[in-house]
Amino acid sequence: MKIAVLAPIAWRTPPLKYGPWEQVASNITEGLAERQIDVTLFATGNSHTQGKLEYISKTAYAEDPSIDPKVWECLHISNLMEKADEYDIIHNNFDFLPLSYSRLIKTPMVTTIHGFSSPKIIPVYKTYNSSNFYVSISNADRNPKLDYIATVYNGINTEEFTFSATPKEYLLFFGRIHPEKGTYEAIQIAKKTGKKLIISGLVQHKEYFNEKIKPYINNDDIIYVGNSNPTKRDELLGKACALLHPIAFKEPFGLSVAESMMCGTPVIAFNLGSMPELILHEKTGFLVNTVDEAAEAVANIRYISRRTCRDWAFSKFSREKMIDNYLNVYKQILKD
Repeated sequence: MKIAVLAPIAWRTPPLKYGPWEQVASNITEGLAERQIDVTLFATGNSHTQGKLEYISKTAYAEDPSIDPKVWECLHISNLMEKADEYDIIHNNFDFLPLSYSRLIKTPMVTTIHGFSSPKIIPVYKTYNSSNFYVSISNADRNPKLDYIATVYNGINTEEFTFSATPKEYLLFFGRIHPEKGTYEAIQIAKKTGKKLIISGLVQHKEYFNEKIKPYINNDDIIYVGNSNPTKRDELLGKACALLHPIAFKEPFGLSVAESMMCGTPVIAFNLGSMPELILHEKTGFLVNTVDEAAEAVANIRYISRRTCRDWAFSKFSREKMIDNYLNVYKQILKD
């Protein structure tokens, strides 16, 4: 079986810091390579993989402002499509654009839908539904107008996350700084509980950061540490007493939620999107609806077993579990 994994090129694969789709594409590729599967990663030239690497763009457009995203995305996708006959399966992690090639090639394409950036892109998925195989990353993120071959939860490399039985007393917000991710609400939760809050993430909405977040940062009880790399991520997640995830949208998955529990750290999240699938309420964290409810949950976080969080994450969100599920998808497609 020869697999081609198509990653985005906003960031290198795996990303040095932020880049969730690139991270998942990397986890898929490395997991397949460890199973001795013949896998080729189509990503940027500065990417790293145990499999084979194919690239057109030497670096990522979010890392090099001289790169025109549309031009190099076009060249990147066509580079794979022109070589499609060399592979048994193409695994698309690049959203909807590669679908437009699917009727021009013979190789079956699996598309992991990492969320819908806008309802306006649904017509593309509908148009190519009959000639593709769609995988959702949670049951909550399934669109009723589309057909799916499976739901496969994102899997993470367990070796990158250290179990911590004895946390420190700070709360953590880990994710992009954007209104829909709830950074401001995390600050309000921390203020209500009197606990220190550490904020780590890419500033994706500068106006929101400057107006709603920056005024609270004092390097005392509200601390912003920037966009953390994997080593720092492991440390921050593992030592937090809880991860705050007060999202304002129906999040398709939430990598930081799974990563936090992998470290043994419970999660307090607003009950939207995939959160009920990721979090066992009152066992690996709390599903709440308001800032006040979240503050109450912080007071009860000591009753959550960190070992239970770790065991749950291992059973549901390991890279090994994800690869098992994707191999089942590939085999089903090739059999049919």
